[in-house]
Amino acid sequence: MELIKNLWNANTPLFMLVAGLIVVTPFIIFYVKKALREHPKGLIPAALSNMGERFGYYIMNAVLTLFICSKFGVPDQVAGILFAIFYFLIYVLSLPGGIIADRTQNYKKTIIWGIIVMAVGYCLLSIPVFSGHGGFSWVMVLTIVALLLIACGNGLFKGNLQAIVGQMYDDFEAEAAKKGPEALAKAKEKRDTGFQIFYVFINVGGVVAPFIAPIIRNWWLKAHDMVYNADLPNLCHEYVANGSSMSADAMTNLTDLVAKQPEVATQGVDLTAFCDSYVTVFNTGVHFAFIASVVAMLISLTIFLCTKKGMPNPVKKAASGADEKAVTYTKEEKAAMAKDVKQRMTALYAVLGVCVFFWFSFHQNGESLAFFARDFVQNDSIPPEIMQCINPFFVIILTPIIMWLFARLARKGKEFSTPKKIAYGMGIAACAYLFLVALCGTLGYNSPEAYNGSVPTDIKVGPWALIVTYFFLTVAELFISPLGLSFVSKIAPKHIQGICQGLWLSATAIGNLLILLGPVLYNALPKLWMCWLVFLVICIIAAAIMFGMLKWLERITTQNQ
Repeated sequence: MELIKNLWNANTPLFMLVAGLIVVTPFIIFYVKKALREHPKGLIPAALSNMGERFGYYIMNAVLTLFICSKFGVPDQVAGILFAIFYFLIYVLSLPGGIIADRTQNYKKTIIWGIIVMAVGYCLLSIPVFSGHGGFSWVMVLTIVALLLIACGNGLFKGNLQAIVGQMYDDFEAEAAKKGPEALAKAKEKRDTGFQIFYVFINVGGVVAPFIAPIIRNWWLKAHDMVYNADLPNLCHEYVANGSSMSADAMTNLTDLVAKQPEVATQGVDLTAFCDSYVTVFNTGVHFAFIASVVAMLISLTIFLCTKKGMPNPVKKAASGADEKAVTYTKEEKAAMAKDVKQRMTALYAVLGVCVFFWFSFHQNGESLAFFARDFVQNDSIPPEIMQCINPFFVIILTPIIMWLFARLARKGKEFSTPKKIAYGMGIAACAYLFLVALCGTLGYNSPEAYNGSVPTDIKVGPWALIVTYFFLTVAELFISPLGLSFVSKIAPKHIQGICQGLWLSATAIGNLLILLGPVLYNALPKLWMCWLVFLVICIIAAAIMFGMLKWLERITTQNQ
């Protein structure tokens, strides 16, 4: 309640966005419900299973880099490297996860084990243990093990559930083909929309999840007569590690912030004891928030177990269970697959190569953009982790609008191909970083290291800056991510759908590994606008390459539908 009160008193655009979501939710539900009438029945159970898992994931993901910094006292760059490696594994492990499901021909059991392994990882993260300040320790090893378990579980879960959704539309189109060419053409138009709906459900939990950890952490601080401050944990670590050798400016910033804490006198306070206590209490609250991630995994598991019988298996074989259908490939089908598989895979690799650069730029929301929210955005009333809700909020709001736009264009005979949508998405992503270049250049922001641990409040920008940035990034995401999943499901040979979905996620993984450069650029370059300029140039180049391949990709996509 205290956080909600602060949001109301702050009267910020962010609070208006959340209030707006409550108002428009009934209209979104109505629109989606209407759209679902012409889609496979298994879409909603699959989307709900994914939504539960993503809710638990986004609770952790919203705070991860800032949590690593605040708990272990490591520099932004080190936290960025750990986050990038974790994010890389989250996606690249979907490839072996897809191989396991393809070879065992048991997608559903693979998904179930994925949820269980993730739940164990979140259980480990919820344990509030500590071992000193500023460095590598057995506690960090425990944290890394927990993250590895989450990554492994996600690898078993994510791509295989997407492959099941792709198979739903394969079956849906096969049934429509029996009714004639017109019915088949209409059914094929539904695949992109279906993956957009699936994507909306992912982000429903993503709107609420970023609030969980800050609410629990701030409640725990208040229970110990402390108040939240984003700068204090790192300053506390620096003081405990360096003591009197701490720079004069950093010491001044620390003492000023400590003096604002309840029950703390401006003179005579034991700074060492206070710093130890504040870091412990601050991060214990975050640990408790991960319990909600465990609960979310259990909900996702329950939904999937209750609905899995109605879901298809992407790799079909002779029936060996109640929920499997029998199918065999003819010699002609095998010959056709041998001819076109190289062409399909070449087109797939081309799109994956471009999308690497999108994810490198987009997933700065957990790296340099998270640090920007901490350092340069006013966050006295709104913790920087909550800024992570802006992106999923826009996904929910904008998806029906974009679906309507694409449908309207299709009715007028001006439909965009999936490759063209991806190309436009890269251009829209460039707009986000063009805005940040202009903003930070105009305000004259230096590297955050120039401000000795605490950027002056009077030069910080309002949350509106991140709202504008995430608006452009979200529109780009909606042009690329769900439609990329649809593209893979269209072009993938049907005997390796799990592997192809794993390849899509592996490309995302490579982009995620590259995001570790974000914190390096963020802290190393003398002016902050220079950091955003790098991402702007990358997005422009990727868009140009995609437009250059457009006619070739459209031809191959059309041939394989």
